[in-house]
Amino acid sequence: MTTSTLLSERLRSHRLSAPAASVGEAASHMLAVQSQDFTAGRWALATRTRGEPTIRTVDRAFDRGELVRAWTMRGTLHTIPARDLRWVLSVTAERQRRQGASRQRDLGIDEAMIAGAVAAIMPRLREGGLTRAEVFAVFEGVGIDPTGQRGIHLLNVLTLDGLICQGPVVARDGVAREQRFVPVDAHIREHATPDDPLAELFVRYIDGHGPAGVADFAWWSGLTLGESREARDRAAGRVVEVEAGVFSAATRPRRSAGAASVLALGAFDEYYISYADRTAVCAPEHLAAVGPGKNGMVRATLIEEGRVIGCWTHAAASMGAPPELFHEPVDDAAVAAALARFARFMEG
Repeated sequence: MTTSTLLSERLRSHRLSAPAASVGEAASHMLAVQSQDFTAGRWALATRTRGEPTIRTVDRAFDRGELVRAWTMRGTLHTIPARDLRWVLSVTAERQRRQGASRQRDLGIDEAMIAGAVAAIMPRLREGGLTRAEVFAVFEGVGIDPTGQRGIHLLNVLTLDGLICQGPVVARDGVAREQRFVPVDAHIREHATPDDPLAELFVRYIDGHGPAGVADFAWWSGLTLGESREARDRAAGRVVEVEAGVFSAATRPRRSAGAASVLALGAFDEYYISYADRTAVCAPEHLAAVGPGKNGMVRATLIEEGRVIGCWTHAAASMGAPPELFHEPVDDAAVAAALARFARFMEG
């Protein structure tokens, strides 16, 4: 497969050249969108949706209970359709627990502390949910010190145990930047139940990210290579092996005739981050500039015909500031249009 074909097919599978009819459909297609940067996670869904949904459009999907945010894989927050949260965690939670166990011991988090946290916050969450600061105040009220990342790790434990998730967006003047933690059993009305969750995870990854291989899936899911090979084997017949070890979806979305040549993708966007090898989309000499850096950050990128041509920042784009280009684009007007679309997204 040539690089140009690979990029063309990935743009399609990511719904960047074949946008979905709604934010919810885009989220379902992608399954999980990296969202520790909440604004970037919401923008990732908007860029994959027809028309120009605004940030408030995405927020309403959270408020309706259609979307939630949770630590679904790799100890990282992702936006995911609410109905898919339970079965995804049935595959990925145990691996995350093992990876977090040492740090939790260092923080003194044990079964007694977890039980105390559950008893303290679950009744309060049923009263409409709590912000992170409000949760931490409840912890302090029962003698649990949330500082030093102890509070965050406790919230992670309760998420992996299937008790809580982040749901409705907290209203404020300007752009909302946080959500309320809510009980899963009260907030999520419907749970999908695939026959084989491990195989389903592989199929859904390929649907939203292919063409890709087992190593890519292992990186994205956080599962071991052995588990990832098993997922591939159990998904046989549901994906297409387009060349040795490279898989595509059995059914692919139709490209839009008016797809933009330049896209402004947010920080941590799946198109860049969700592969073991990112050199197909970004020249090796620019990988360090994009990230992940030593602080774990991955910068927002400008993509022209599927390749990274530069970086930008959310704040600068909102003010009309120019991006940092690695080389001159073919179409300067398309770059300006891509950044202007983000500005309109934030204003909505």
